[in-house]
Formats: sequence, C-alpha cells, structure tokens
Amino acid sequence: MERSEQVRPLAPASSNAEDVTKNRRRRWLWCCACVGAALLILAVVVVILIFIVFKAKEPVFRVNRVTVDRLEVINGTTTPRPGTNMSLTVDVSVKNRNYVSFSWHQNTTSALFYRGTAIGEAHVPGEKSRARRTMRMNVTVDVILDRIMGQPDLGSDISTGLVTVGTYTEVDGKVKLLMIKKHVRVKMNCSMTINISSPTPAIQKQDCKHKVKL
Repeated sequence: MERSEQVRPLAPASSNAEDVTKNRRRRWLWCCACVGAALLILAVVVVILIFIVFKAKEPVFRVNRVTVDRLEVINGTTTPRPGTNMSLTVDVSVKNRNYVSFSWHQNTTSALFYRGTAIGEAHVPGEKSRARRTMRMNVTVDVILDRIMGQPDLGSDISTGLVTVGTYTEVDGKVKLLMIKKHVRVKMNCSMTINISSPTPAIQKQDCKHKVKL
C-alpha cells in the first residue's frame, strides 16, 4: 500500500497580517520616539541659547591706536577750522566674553555723544566675533568739531585728562551655539571714560547696557 502523505495545515492568513501590522507599529513608535527625542534636544539647546544670550556679558574694548585722517586747521595754528569735521581711524580690540559667537555682515553705525549732545558717528565694518575670543578691527569715526568746541565743560574735561563719551549702537546679526544659528537684534548703550593724557588714548572705564531681541 502506498503511504499517504501527511499534509500540514496552513497557518491562517490573519496571523501574517497581524505580524506585519505589529512591525509597522513598532517602526512607527521608534520614529515617533526619535522625533520626540530630537525635538527635546532642540528645545534644550534653544533654552540654553536664550539663557546665554539674555545673560550676555558686555564686551571689553581696548584702543590700540588712533590715526587722524582728516583735520583742517587755521593756517599757522593747531586750531581746527570752524565748520569742519575731523575723521579718525581707531584701531580697537573687542573681547567677546560670552560662550556664543556673534556675526553681522553689514556695516554698523554707532552714534557718539558728549555731554548729551550728538557729536558724530562711528562706522563699524561687518565682522564675526568668536566665542571667548578677542577680535581686532579698524573703526572710522567722523566728529563734528563745532559741537565739541561749543561745550562749556570741554576745557575742564581736558584739564583733568579724562573725557566721557557715550555711544548708541543697534546691530542685526546672528548668534551661533553648537550647530544652532539664531537671528538677534542687539541694542547697546555704552559710556566710556577716555584718558586723553596718554600718547594713545585709553579707555579707563566703561559701562554698557544692552538689550537683546531674538
């Protein structure tokens, strides 16, 4: 007699469908978990960035050299000619004491004040200030001499060798922390006391107040 072949029962089709559904569900859960973790990390980085930016330390300025580019004087004297301006090039070092880099690509203008009166402008070239580094740049300064010479306290300030100048600067730029870049607008008011009695004018005291908008 021929031996009858034993036929194994086929697994129900519904079992395979359930396995496929479970695998898809696992992959979906893993994707959701990865996306959630990435968003959490990004949120933490943004919070750290905001905390660091809003707790930003003011920069430290140092004047290395001052060059007079243009100054018209009365013939045979060192007295500036009335109605003229003076142009200076100031070689200045700026130390970024923060843990984020800050860059601005457009030239920036700072308003200069003496005894509450606007006396000129400083033109700052676009630069990148790296975190915890000192950068060096040339700043062009245009001064309206008549506004300075007309100040009644100018003589007493010069006799002491100390002149206090105020600046107002508004800069649009970007901060970078790790791989995150964020656009910021910085508004800064600074008061600087300059020692003019030394061969190279030096900043003896500075006080800056800033406001950062993300």
